[in-house]
Amino acid sequence: MLAILASLAAAASPPPVELPAIYKAAGATRRGAKWVLCAEEPNAEGLRVDLYRDLNGDGRPEVILTESGTFCYGRDEAGFALLTKEASGGWRLMTSGSGIPEPLKTKGAAGYPDLSIGGPGFCFPVQRWNGREYANQRFEYEGKPCRPAR
Repeated sequence: MLAILASLAAAASPPPVELPAIYKAAGATRRGAKWVLCAEEPNAEGLRVDLYRDLNGDGRPEVILTESGTFCYGRDEAGFALLTKEASGGWRLMTSGSGIPEPLKTKGAAGYPDLSIGGPGFCFPVQRWNGREYANQRFEYEGKPCRPAR
């Protein structure tokens, strides 16, 4: 899991002037100098940009924001938001939730990559963009189908 975060963190960053619009579109609020998705987290470290690049080949970037904390994210200890830059120049939230998103090589509608949503365990949900939303499509571990423990 740490390797995934390290590889995502190595990506480019959005221009600083874009960050407030990105954070607002994600539903984040400002707490002092930090932006947070989970305003209730008592020890919030603030949002991080873990990915900033064109994921679907349309010439416009997507961004993945992450934050840590157990108050809102429980045993996953991490939350995320995936946003896309629209042709108008604004940002739109595509999906968000608990866990650590990893873009995969498989693709859904409009060329958006499937997302493996990592967390504790060895079988993770994979969400696919259907043109309206990212929806659960299957479960995988290291590229192989699996069944989550019940």
